Amino acid sequence: MLKEFKAFVIRGNVIDLAVGVIIGASFNSIVSSLIENVITPLMLKPALEAANLTRLEDLTVFGTVKYGSFLSAVLNFIIIAFVLFLIVKAANTATKKQEAVAAPAPPPEDVVLLREIRDLLRK
Repeated sequence: MLKEFKAFVIRGNVIDLAVGVIIGASFNSIVSSLIENVITPLMLKPALEAANLTRLEDLTVFGTVKYGSFLSAVLNFIIIAFVLFLIVKAANTATKKQEAVAAPAPPPEDVVLLREIRDLLRK
């Protein structure tokens, strides 16, 4: 059962799907951070200033562009993508090793030659 599970996990489709889901979720955090921390404050700031808000808290909370939060989300994405790259690279190496072990060694030249002679004599 463990062999079957290992074969299931190492199969390319499962790994590709997992990488796609993880990268998609991580990219979603970049887009959310861009909208919440950069675009929305830039759009709201002129509206808040035009409304002549007197409370300083309103301007600082809604009008502050948080580039640091956005850059943090981008950095998290880069780190996650690099770790996934290392995992996929290790899985590909493990798969190649398994294929190399599973493939039988080719027969020696003399055996191949004898088989060809045998096949010619049968004809």
